[in-house]
Amino acid sequence: MIKVSVMYPNAQGVSFDHDYYKTTHMPLVKSKMGKALHHYTVDKGLAGGAGDAPAFVAMGHLLVDSVEAFQAAFGPHAQEIMADIPNYTNSSPVIVISEVTVEKG
Repeated sequence: MIKVSVMYPNAQGVSFDHDYYKTTHMPLVKSKMGKALHHYTVDKGLAGGAGDAPAFVAMGHLLVDSVEAFQAAFGPHAQEIMADIPNYTNSSPVIVISEVTVEKG
C-alpha cells in the first residue's frame, strides 16, 4: 500500500479553508481517481512538538495500491485538481509518497 501525503506548510500569512478542502476538494480528488483511491484522510494542524505553531496547516493522505496506480489515476486529472488549490489556500503543498509498512486498528 502506498500513501501519498499532500502537506500544506504553515507560515505567516498562510490562509486555508478547511471546510472547502474536506467538503469540495477531496471529494473532487476521489471522483477523479475513482477506484484507484482506496481511502483518504484529512488532517488539520493544531500544534507543533513544544506547543509551537504546527509545521503544516493541513494534510491530505491518499491510500493507493502503488505509485504506478497513483500516477495512472491522478495524472490525467492533475491539472484540474491542482487548479483548485487557490480556492482553499495560498500555501504551496509538499508531496511525499511513502510505503505503508504497518497498519493496525
